Amino acid sequence: MRVPRRGEAYLTEEMKRHLDGVVMPRYEQRRGALLPVLHHVQERWGWLPWQALEEVAAYVGITAAEAWDTASFYEEYWLTEKGAHVVAVCRSVACEVCGQRGITEACRARLGIEVGETTDDGKFTLIELECLGLCEGAPAALVDHEAVMGATPEGIVGAIDRVARGGDGHGGAGQGGQGHGPAGHGGHGH
Repeated sequence: MRVPRRGEAYLTEEMKRHLDGVVMPRYEQRRGALLPVLHHVQERWGWLPWQALEEVAAYVGITAAEAWDTASFYEEYWLTEKGAHVVAVCRSVACEVCGQRGITEACRARLGIEVGETTDDGKFTLIELECLGLCEGAPAALVDHEAVMGATPEGIVGAIDRVARGGDGHGGAGQGGQGHGPAGHGGHGH
């Protein structure tokens, strides 16, 4: 496999100093820090290209294949570039029963993309996640990291439009305009 390379490292010396001082002391073996190191690199660059996985693997003392296996297993890691904004629709049983398919369809129609794709302008990526842990507010979605609970097709489109205009997605995307709050769920690795 030919790996696209860039001149500068993804895992910079500054990042290594931070990790050495804050993260690595918590682990008996360097390889134990793989997940937080992957998170740190992804937080800085927005995704984990193969070169970054190679650098992380060397840093924690594993093979690049092991780093890839780990990153591809967890949904929160991005192995392809994502849009500036991520719309994540929950597809759990609770959300499906409460209308998740209509929420996904409204997002697809508004953004003009399929699940797993990014708009041509690079602004939005649409994904579905297995569970957001927001069952009490089903159907639920995230627009960036803001929870949209009790979502309706009209409400989720409104949240997308607010973000597109530079807002934060708040403003009544659910039924009755209630149910927004921070959520810490990340992205999708496939």
